[in-house]
Amino acid sequence: MSRSDRSPLLLAGLLAAAGTTHFTAPRRFDHIVPRSLPGSPRAWTYASGAAELALAAGVALPQTRRVAALATAAFFVGVFPANVKMAVDWRRRPAPQQAAAWGRLPLQLPLVLWARGVAKSAERAA
Repeated sequence: MSRSDRSPLLLAGLLAAAGTTHFTAPRRFDHIVPRSLPGSPRAWTYASGAAELALAAGVALPQTRRVAALATAAFFVGVFPANVKMAVDWRRRPAPQQAAAWGRLPLQLPLVLWARGVAKSAERAA
């Protein structure tokens, strides 16, 4: 299997793992939900987990890959404020935790570009 064939499946796997974690360990996500969002943080945690699972399924299937990959890129942009909130909230935690929280911020860009690349590859394959 070529790298371009593996890329969508790896992205789908990442999304599926993250989505599953939202349901198996929701407390770790509840605290990073921005307070400005209406409703309970747990509802947003479950909603984002469900979205990630749906995106994973869409990216995994060649028929829906292009649209799902574009939606995934938008999703990665949409959850960026939660990552910013986490970094700000963790500024008094031990240095390794602070580094992990701040390190998540620049990682969003490669995730967005990866999802866009999967979408472009799917478009070329169609």
